[in-house]
Amino acid sequence: MTTRVGVITFPGSLDERDAQRAIRLAGAEPVPLWHGSHDLEGVDALVLPGGFSYGDYLRAGAIAALAPIMAEVKDAAANGMPVLGICNGFQMLVEAHLLPGGLIRNAHQQFIRRDQRLRVENADTAWTRGFEQGQEIVIPLKNADGGYICSAETLARVEGEGLVAFRYLGVNPNGSLDDIAGLTNTAGNVVGLMPHPEHAVEPGFGPDTDAAMRSGVDGLTFFTSAVSTVVAAAA
Repeated sequence: MTTRVGVITFPGSLDERDAQRAIRLAGAEPVPLWHGSHDLEGVDALVLPGGFSYGDYLRAGAIAALAPIMAEVKDAAANGMPVLGICNGFQMLVEAHLLPGGLIRNAHQQFIRRDQRLRVENADTAWTRGFEQGQEIVIPLKNADGGYICSAETLARVEGEGLVAFRYLGVNPNGSLDDIAGLTNTAGNVVGLMPHPEHAVEPGFGPDTDAAMRSGVDGLTFFTSAVSTVVAAAA
């Protein structure tokens, strides 16, 4: 059985083709989906890609979170389907209340683009099982509204229940509380993060490493993790 992973395009999405390529490299079949549809076309997992849906008007991800297909995304997530939100997709997940908290303008009020060191804080999710707990990885980051915020009560729950999936290392690029770069839900099937794993999946196009320039492929593990999770569930 070939794992089928849906990638939803919203008006203003920029990175859906990159996500589709990452899915192919992970050995799965990417399935393009449209924001105005109510049909998930029988996919096994979902990716909400990066970009600037609806021009980031109102709040980043706020309008896209109300798109027709998000009703199906919520139902699928509630039923355990792996769902990954990348950058703008992460913003959609918090706006749709699939993940707690919110994302606001970077603390320095600047768009930032850098290869970002992260620590894997939760290696027991559908999208992180290929990593080791505490593993350090490098994933490209590009955002203007990546500052993670939440109430003190929510922050205590997020930290106490192990819902922090990734934490920034070396530098906090956007002022996120507790250096939070990504979250998971309690079930571990929904993950969102601001950095872009789909930009670190193929040698020659990823971050620099000690071995060679642009050789970093840490992002590919996100997608291979999801594929193995789906295959294991079907066995």
